[in-house]
Amino acid sequence: MSPAAQTSLRARREAVVVEHMESENTHDYDVTMATFAHPRYEIVPTGDVFDGTERVLEYFTESRTAFPDQRNELIAMHHAESSVVVEFLLLGTHLGPFRGLPATGRSFQVRCVAIFEFEQGGVGIICERPYFDSATILRQLGIAHDPLTLYGRIATLVNHPVTIGTAVARDVVRRLRTR
Repeated sequence: MSPAAQTSLRARREAVVVEHMESENTHDYDVTMATFAHPRYEIVPTGDVFDGTERVLEYFTESRTAFPDQRNELIAMHHAESSVVVEFLLLGTHLGPFRGLPATGRSFQVRCVAIFEFEQGGVGIICERPYFDSATILRQLGIAHDPLTLYGRIATLVNHPVTIGTAVARDVVRRLRTR
């Protein structure tokens, strides 16, 4: 591909990603869906995969019911041969139920990276793969606690006594063996 064609393809892909992200912010999912050659989200921190139009629309319904003001703020874009890598802030307020968890009413803000994969030589997205620290979100929503604080350590012990007890026992045995 000539340098001019490569620059043109990069610019077109960048425009598609911007349109995709902005339409997610405004909940204009017809526009969002039109940016895909094949709709697919792979949410890395949760392991969730939403493949196909129906499943992606279910993802939008679930996530925007829980976080109706969920939005992204673009920080930077980086280009690769068949993808665009985007850094952004993800923000939202937990105002509805999410997978059995009632709304906390708290907001979150987390820095994310998403890889937008494109069809070979084209401008249709075939997968969005976001990466983020889910523990940061959970702490901001009041669901998890910083394990480096006394309160966080106590909460972890209370919530996971077998795991913590086993770890302490293993550490004691290890120390006894090294004497």
